[in-house]
Amino acid sequence: MKASNKDARGRLLDLFSRKSFRRGKVVLASGRESDFYIDCKQTSLSAEGHGLIGRLLLDLLRERFSEVRAVGGPTLGADPIVSAVSTISSLEGEAIDAFIIRKEPKGHGTAAWIEGMGNLRPDQPVVIIEDVITTGGSTLRAVARAREAGLDVKGVIVMVDRCEGGKEAIEKEGLNVVSLYTRHDFIPEDP
Repeated sequence: MKASNKDARGRLLDLFSRKSFRRGKVVLASGRESDFYIDCKQTSLSAEGHGLIGRLLLDLLRERFSEVRAVGGPTLGADPIVSAVSTISSLEGEAIDAFIIRKEPKGHGTAAWIEGMGNLRPDQPVVIIEDVITTGGSTLRAVARAREAGLDVKGVIVMVDRCEGGKEAIEKEGLNVVSLYTRHDFIPEDP
């Protein structure tokens, strides 16, 4: 990892720790109970967090998925993240487009599941981006929707892997999963 990325990764972890991470009992979207919660939107919607996320994930794309020219993920957690990647790519003279996968199809007009398809082509290589994975269920649904739309999903990038089986579930589907952080970055004493 480049020195500047190491610094950016540390700064982003500090922002996540202060703005997004909470200890305490909580029921997750998966239905599981946990002893911590991380609301990535608190960081990804901050000006500094948005820029750092865009920079770090664009570099991850270049290193791990160089053929990809579009990123998308399930609304609402992935919305600011894919926007950050797309914005930073544009500022650097690249064209990494963003798309958003709805939880339900649009209720009128095209009844589309995916927003931003007009910027994509059939069989386009894409990466699915998630804010947090626990069981991997929402990520796998996003992958399925992208594939149904004719996109070629090359892998998954996640901001925080809770280390509760989600990464393994996604990898069973033949997809490489790259996480920027894991639960151990926030709770180092965990085994």
